[in-house]
Amino acid sequence: MRCVIITPERTVLDASAEFVAVTLFDGELGIAPSHTPLVGRLGYGQLRVRVSDSVESYYVEGGLVEVVNDVVCILTERAVAAAQIDEAVARQQLLAAQERRALTPEQIALREKISSQSRAQLRIARRARKAQQ
Repeated sequence: MRCVIITPERTVLDASAEFVAVTLFDGELGIAPSHTPLVGRLGYGQLRVRVSDSVESYYVEGGLVEVVNDVVCILTERAVAAAQIDEAVARQQLLAAQERRALTPEQIALREKISSQSRAQLRIARRARKAQQ
């Protein structure tokens, strides 16, 4: 099957894949060849693409996944290779979000969004670091 990852700026990946695992808004989904057509809402988290004998890992920031005719299309605001995530920056973003004053529902929602994004980046960066060791 084919996996395509697209952000507003560029196509991050367009490759043949044996398996794709995406983080949905409410859980994780594994996609193998001949998967039933679907559209799902992505959460903040890890996207894994098995290509031959290796697994490529990315952090994705929301968006949609569509599966049709053995093509997995991921449309997301942001996709970053796991190895490129700076763990120190993600940790700093999380601390700043936690210290952020939030009095209105909008401010609370923004603080929670930034916290969720930072936590996901930290998890993915740590997994990538452990995999390299």
